[in-house]
Order: sequence, then C-alpha cells, then structure tokens
Amino acid sequence: MSVGQRGTAPTREQKARVDELRDAAFGAMEQAYAPYSRFRVGAALLAADGSMAVGCNVENASYPACICAERVAVGTLVSKGVQRFELLVIATEAAEPTPPCGFCRQVLAEFAPSLSIVSFTRSGVEARWSLAELLPSPFTPLFLHRS
Repeated sequence: MSVGQRGTAPTREQKARVDELRDAAFGAMEQAYAPYSRFRVGAALLAADGSMAVGCNVENASYPACICAERVAVGTLVSKGVQRFELLVIATEAAEPTPPCGFCRQVLAEFAPSLSIVSFTRSGVEARWSLAELLPSPFTPLFLHRS
C-alpha cells in the first residue's frame, strides 16, 4: 500500500536500495530511547557518494534536549565530511507513515532541498514525499547574505 507522492515506478535497483534502507531504519528504530513518548523512530540516510548513516530518536527528561532520528543520521554523515544527501527512509510503529518534523525538515533543507523521503510503518504502509513538497519555502543560507 502506498500513500503520499505518486511518481514513476522505481527500478528494481532503486527498490532494492529502498528496501536496504528500510531494513536499516527499522534496525535503528529498535535502538531508540523513547521512554516519555514511547514513539520510536529510525532513519536511514543515503548520501550522494553512496554512503549511508542511520539514526534513532533519543529523548531526554528535558524535552527540548531530545534529538530526532533524522538529525542523528545527518550529524553522523556530516561528521564524516559528507554533506550531499539523496534519500531518507523513516521507520515507525505508527499506524500511518510519518514525515520528518519541522526541525528535521529545516536541517535537511540545508543539505538537500529536493531530498526524496520514504516512510514506512511496521504493517507495510508506505508514503513518499520530496522535501520541497513538505517544506516549500525553507530558510536557507541565502537569507543570511547582507547587502
């Protein structure tokens, strides 16, 4: 089953890559630290160079100190010198596929404004979006330039 953006059917190779990232995201989700919300999230981020990083959400009793799975994956790749991303896969136990939160959308837009995003639930429900669709007018470094 699929909801969200509809486009051309993926090639066999693309489907295999998404499946690999989905499995990695679900594996990361198992490591999530979510004692307060009990909403575990896993993410797998594919870089333009073919490398991949996973992340899980990490909650904290001081709620603003929480970090999302997507931002953990971004930080992992950036710490390795990688700053171009192609595909983000998200895994949750929610009934419906979950897009990235607003904070994550803004962070992702810094590196990949047209990023492809696929979200999966345990029951196999899937949604696809582009980051541009989810965040059509991001705040970017271009706004920081002064005349």
